[in-house]
Amino acid sequence: MATVTYAKASRIYPGTERPAVNALDLEIGDGEFLVLVGPSGCGKSTSLRMLAGLEDVDQGSIYIDDRDVTHLPPKARDIAMVFQNYALYPHMTVYENMAFALKLRKTSKSEIDRRVKEAAGLLQLEEYLSRKPKALSGGQRQRVAMGRAIVREPQVFLMDEPLSNLDAKLRVQTRTQIASLQAKLGVTTVYVTHDQVEAMTMGHRVAVLLDGELQQVDTPRALYDTPANVFVAGFMGSPAMNIKTVSLTEQGAEFAEMHVPLTREQVAAARAEGGDGTVTVGFRPEDCDLVSPSEGGMPVVVELVEDLGSDANVYGHAALGGNSERFVVRTDRRHMPNMGDTVFVKPRAGRSHVFHAKTGSRI
Repeated sequence: MATVTYAKASRIYPGTERPAVNALDLEIGDGEFLVLVGPSGCGKSTSLRMLAGLEDVDQGSIYIDDRDVTHLPPKARDIAMVFQNYALYPHMTVYENMAFALKLRKTSKSEIDRRVKEAAGLLQLEEYLSRKPKALSGGQRQRVAMGRAIVREPQVFLMDEPLSNLDAKLRVQTRTQIASLQAKLGVTTVYVTHDQVEAMTMGHRVAVLLDGELQQVDTPRALYDTPANVFVAGFMGSPAMNIKTVSLTEQGAEFAEMHVPLTREQVAAARAEGGDGTVTVGFRPEDCDLVSPSEGGMPVVVELVEDLGSDANVYGHAALGGNSERFVVRTDRRHMPNMGDTVFVKPRAGRSHVFHAKTGSRI
C-alpha cells in the first residue's frame, strides 16, 4: 500500500504557453480510491500519466510514499495501469495475458499460477482463462485488463477511463465491480473519468479539474452539497444545477417575480471584491417545488417533460432581465405538467447556493 503526493506538479507541453497541468497539489491517502474528473482537455489524463511516468513533470515533484518518483522510469514506480482500450495481446490467451508481466519478472511458475487464478476468481474469469481476447465481450476484456494489473500486486493502481468503451448497462455493472474490488484489495487507486456520475458513485474523494487547475477535492457528498465555485456546482449533478446571475436587491436575489432570500453576510460578500450589484445563485432541480401562483414562485413555460418512471424532469424557460433563461425542475410524476403549460417554480428554503458574480467563488 502507498500514499501518493503531487507537490506543485506541472506539465507544460513544448510550444504552449498554458500548462496542461498547473502546480497540482494533491495528497492521496493509503488505500484511498481517488477519482480525477473534469471536461475533456482539463488535464486529468495528463495528471495520471505524470504519475505513471508516461509524461514528464516540468516543475514540482511526485512522491509515492516518501520516495520521489518524479524522474523514475515507469517500471521503477511499482504502479499498474488499466487503459481505456484494454491493450491486450490478441495472440495470447487470457491466462497468458494476465501472466505476461510476471514472466518478464522471472516469477516462478507456481507463483504465477497462484496469482493468475486468484485474480481470475476475484473477477469471475475462471472459465475464460483458455480463451483469446477476440472470443470475449468488451466487459470481459476490461476485466482481463484489470486482472493483468492485479496480479502484479502494485503499490498503486492507475485507471484511465476504463469504462468508456462499454455500453451504459455494462458500465454501471462494471463500476460496481471495480469499486467493490478496490475495497477488497485495499490498493491505493487513482481513477480518471469525464463522467461525473461515475465519479460520484465510485470515489472516496473526487478531485475536480478545469484547464489544468484543481478546483476542489472532497468527498462526493461534500462536492454536491457545498461546491467551492460555480464550475464545480454546474459540473457535479445530473441534471445540472440551475445557475443564474441576477440582480441583488434588498429582498435578496431577484428572479423575475420571485426573490431568493440571502443572509446579510452573503449580500455583503456579493458586493465586495468589485461586485457590480449582481449575484450568482444556483439551485438543484430536486431542491425546487412547483407551487401555486399566489406562493411567489417564478413563472416557467414548459418545453419538455422527461418521465423517468419514479419522477420526472421538467425543462422550461423563464424571462429574466429581458433574456429567456432555461431551468429544469424534478417533480413527482403524479403532478407532471404538459408541454406549453406555465408552472411556478420555487427553490426550497435554505437549499440555494450563492456565488460571487465576478470571481465565481462560493459565498
